[in-house]
Amino acid sequence: MGKIRIKAVGDIDAEKKQQEEARKRAELKRAEKTTAPEIPNESPIESKSSETIKTKPKSKYAAKNTKAKRSIKYQEKVSVVDKSKFYLLADALTLLPKLKLTQMDESVELHINTTEKGISGSVVLPHGNGKKIRIAILNQSEDPKTVENLIKKVESGIIDFDVLLATPDSMPKLAKIARFLGPKGLMPNPKNGTVTPKPEDAAKRYEGGQVNYKTEAKFPVIHLMVGKLSFGNAKLEANIKTIIESVQIKNIKDVTLKSTMSPGIKLSTNNLI
Repeated sequence: MGKIRIKAVGDIDAEKKQQEEARKRAELKRAEKTTAPEIPNESPIESKSSETIKTKPKSKYAAKNTKAKRSIKYQEKVSVVDKSKFYLLADALTLLPKLKLTQMDESVELHINTTEKGISGSVVLPHGNGKKIRIAILNQSEDPKTVENLIKKVESGIIDFDVLLATPDSMPKLAKIARFLGPKGLMPNPKNGTVTPKPEDAAKRYEGGQVNYKTEAKFPVIHLMVGKLSFGNAKLEANIKTIIESVQIKNIKDVTLKSTMSPGIKLSTNNLI
């Protein structure tokens, strides 16, 4: 007589349940195969790369290269000037307009390297420097309110003048703002005529072309505006020679002439006076 297998009811139910789940999974897989999308010829990676290349914005480096191209004109101007040569003043003034980079009437600048620091003075340019001078006048005995108002403005960071003229009795009041005016070369000083009992007369001299000059605090160099390109060679030459004569050749190491945007031209000191 054969053996009889006995299964628990719970086991039979569990087995049927597993079989049913297996059947459903098989049907699901068959359905996915029949509805699967066609694979494109181009891989997703290649497509993404292609899109990236098309939409990639210009880099900052590309922008810098664009700016560099704009300076080609300046490079062309620089190549006109012989950096190893010291030009005679007349030749330099003839060359200077050819180096112009802008449409505006550029200022003409003189940069003087001196033999030492502390060289200063004032000089009246025969043709002025083309700059409108803003002059402030202080007279403590006649108008004390003007002195106080100017002190308040300077302390608040407002300096709206190029030259400050003061009477001797105004100077003690100005001691409060010396730390602001001194570094900018605006502190009135008897040596350059900005401390005077008659500031109105001094103002007329400045309006007539007087300029002050002084070496920088830390370096033996003087920077001066000597006119505009529109002045022409004769007027510019007269202004430059007047400045050189005032500073004195013995105090000068070398001189460079340039306009606002142009490269510098080294000057020979042989015929500057």
